[in-house]
Amino acid sequence: MDQEVKEAILRAVKKEPFARALNMELVKLEKGHSVVHMTYEPEKMNNIYDRAHGGALFALIDEAFETAGQTDGTVAVALNVNVTYVSSPKPGLQLRAEARRVSQTSKTASYDIKVTDENGNLIALCQALAFDTGKPIPFL
Repeated sequence: MDQEVKEAILRAVKKEPFARALNMELVKLEKGHSVVHMTYEPEKMNNIYDRAHGGALFALIDEAFETAGQTDGTVAVALNVNVTYVSSPKPGLQLRAEARRVSQTSKTASYDIKVTDENGNLIALCQALAFDTGKPIPFL
């Protein structure tokens, strides 16, 4: 992928308020592919059942989707995101979301996204569809 685009995305994620609030870290970025880490902190991320809130897990998925989707240097937005929650993570474990582009047309791209914990246990699966606006990413 273009090095200038890669550096721009890495800088943008480090400044992104939502990613910072959940202590997300973009650890790998390649064309159509990204890996994002987040530590599951129950005191901030639990639901009423004292389990990981689906919204916290979705946020991690969405960050991986967002970053992988911008690697062509143009703004891509979500059209559809379908998540299957498989299991609840254990407190304090680092979670890993890996997004991988599996198909692409001139306007859309499909991504498979998988969330695992640091022990390799499957937490969630996702299939997502992005629309490429054709506009250059504004932070480039």
